[in-house]
Formats: sequence, C-alpha cells, structure tokens
Amino acid sequence: MAKKKSAGILLYRQSDNGLEVFLVHPGGPYWAKKDEGAWSLPKGEFVEGEDALQAARREFNEETGFAIDGAFMELTPLKQPGGKIIYAWAVEGEIDAASVKSNLFSLEWPPKSGRRQEFPEVDRGGWFTIAQARKKLRPAQVGFLEELQEKLGR
Repeated sequence: MAKKKSAGILLYRQSDNGLEVFLVHPGGPYWAKKDEGAWSLPKGEFVEGEDALQAARREFNEETGFAIDGAFMELTPLKQPGGKIIYAWAVEGEIDAASVKSNLFSLEWPPKSGRRQEFPEVDRGGWFTIAQARKKLRPAQVGFLEELQEKLGR
C-alpha cells in the first residue's frame, strides 16, 4: 500500500514582531478544545502522479479561501508519526487571517449516533512568530520552521 502524502504551504511575512508564519487550526469536534500542538500548515493529501506544488496550492485555497502565488521555496519533506509524508513549500505573502473560509467535511457526530454533520476543515487561521508557532504547531511539523529560518538566514 502506498504511503499517504500531503502537500502544504508555509506562508510567511516580515512584521514588527519579526518573522511570522501563517498556520491553521483544524475544524471539527475532535480539535475544538485543543490549541498548543494542534495547528498545522494548510495542507492536504494528493495522489501519485499529481504535481505536489499544485496540490499544495489547491489545498491552501480550499482550506483558507485564498489563492497563493509567489517564489515558492521547496522545504525538505517530513515524515509524520503515522507514516504520512508532508511535502511543503515556503512562500512570502500576506492574507487576512480573520477572513479564512474553509471547505467542509462530513462526520458522524456524535459518534455512533447515525447523524452526519458538516464541519469546516479549518476553523481559523492565525499569524504567529516562530517562537509562538513552535508551541502551536503539531510537533512533527516544527522542522519546517527550522528550515525556513535557515533558508532565510534568521
């Protein structure tokens, strides 16, 4: 069986607080009360033969409502604890975190109730300094922050 693969975008900007990155918080009941260690790059799965950067751009758009363009810097893929590999690109840009609008997914909720409900894939986005992002980000994705700092010489 092929390993699952995801592709995502690490959006960054310079602010008065220094280097900041844009992260998203997963939607749905499981994540509702989780904060530190729950956030992620906007990302999603892609299939064999699909261009990973195109998939990353598509997923960013689906999860935030914003199309993203620019000079994409490829980051080293990171293997997650469950075996999934995340491919990511960093790009400098600006979006309004308060205007994030995500696509929806369907889930049986409450469990075993037979009732399906729709939830946003992402319930909010935010800009964080690297120090804040280290705490917010899922631990297996922190390597992307380190590589971004290295590539930008910060």
